[in-house]
Amino acid sequence: MAKFYFYYSAMNAGKSTILLQSSYNYRERGMNTLILSPELDTRFGVGKVASRIGIESESVPFNQSDNLLMTFDDHHGRSSIHCVLVDEAQFLTRGQVRQLSDICDKRNIPVLAYGLRTDFQGNLFEGSEALLAWADSLVEIKTICHCGRKATMVLRIDAKGKTIKDGSQVQIGGNDRYVSVCRLHFKEGMAKRQDDELPLLD
Repeated sequence: MAKFYFYYSAMNAGKSTILLQSSYNYRERGMNTLILSPELDTRFGVGKVASRIGIESESVPFNQSDNLLMTFDDHHGRSSIHCVLVDEAQFLTRGQVRQLSDICDKRNIPVLAYGLRTDFQGNLFEGSEALLAWADSLVEIKTICHCGRKATMVLRIDAKGKTIKDGSQVQIGGNDRYVSVCRLHFKEGMAKRQDDELPLLD
């Protein structure tokens, strides 16, 4: 029976690199992979997965209204697919996570999803919450905070490096917009400074 994997981490832990390496391993052995990526992630262009170390691959973009089981069946019908890999999996809907599980359970094809667990406010993404509940195997990819502890959280920052505490959950960005930190430094970054609480003086 095929398995459903969720590889999660904070940002800059190498998720896309590992995804691309996994796809390469399958293809090196003569097997086909289907790489899916959300079309809202346009950092490297729609329909492309790229890593910070310079490797990249074409992907099939999806939006939140797409049925991923149907997407798989369409590609599988044209050329046999042996593994499905999903980049930025936190942007999946609950329904799409269920559809990915159907690829495992009904088509007997392994699915490897890679994504963030929590957003810049410490809340679970919809896709990540569903993946934590539905995946057969949960694998943490580790990275470190500037203090040397394991980084498990993500802070959103402005151009001056100041923590942004409010805003929409989804805002695409890289090192210029986000920093991975440990829980302690996440709490410190999100804590309101004393001068934030003081009224402005005339």
